[in-house]
Amino acid sequence: MQAATAAISVADERRDAPAMPAQPLLLGLIGSPIMSSAAPAMHEAAAEALGLRAQYRLIDIPGADAATLRKLLDGVRLLGFSGVNVTFPYKEAIIPLLDALAPGAAAIGTANTVVARDGRLTGHNTDATGFASAFKSALGAPGDAPVALIGAGGVGRAIAFAMAEVGARAIQLFDSEASKAQALAARLSDRLEVRVCANVAEVLKGAGGVINGTPIGMLPNRDSPVPAELLHRDMFVADAVYTPLWTPLLQAARAVGARLMTGRELCIHQAADAFRLFTGFEASRERIGAVFDAVIAKRNEPR
Repeated sequence: MQAATAAISVADERRDAPAMPAQPLLLGLIGSPIMSSAAPAMHEAAAEALGLRAQYRLIDIPGADAATLRKLLDGVRLLGFSGVNVTFPYKEAIIPLLDALAPGAAAIGTANTVVARDGRLTGHNTDATGFASAFKSALGAPGDAPVALIGAGGVGRAIAFAMAEVGARAIQLFDSEASKAQALAARLSDRLEVRVCANVAEVLKGAGGVINGTPIGMLPNRDSPVPAELLHRDMFVADAVYTPLWTPLLQAARAVGARLMTGRELCIHQAADAFRLFTGFEASRERIGAVFDAVIAKRNEPR
């Protein structure tokens, strides 16, 4: 297997898209822990709405090293998968194991969607395209003030590129690992201004809104990446976490009257983008959203 050293073009993606996906579609998710993921229900429902059948497998592999990931990806090639999603903690680790990268994934340096076609694996980043669509739908334009972003890992990187896409003028960035924040700032240098901050209080200073791009607040964790006293009504607050849907951060932001975007929007939009890449067909976002809501309702989470 060769490392992915060159990005593919959008034209290549369209030319390679199948006229009709295999029956049934075989899809999956690689990551850990993922057993509470809504992805199987969403993708299988999206296929059903189009008159197709899909089987979406959860491939929960904790602590996989490069050799193990390579074996998993070889299985994706050989077993007839149309593609797989990839989540924490492997979005960056799979990059050198793929055959090609779409432009977005190459720029960001992470991939959450891998399309399998003709024995080749191509990495894409629908976290970025999905977050851009979700943000515009839920919150509109980011405004002129800097956007505070917490987290420069896989999701944080995608969110930063998405904010450049939707017109943010500047990002104030904090990550507990300063080297990650500096590396992301360098990747974004030709797209928008990025200021790396030393702590959460600094990243919120003068910001028009804050986005959590970390796993903080994801069950079983019940922490918030932002102290409640730093939140106010004249800002937006977005969280990439959707387990639970109403994270401690969003609960505190709702209490002060801030504009909100839950992880629901990102989950739905990135799934629809991934489904299109897997199959060549446009999924119903309304259908995916309804299934997502049903999955969350069964959890009886506090709102």
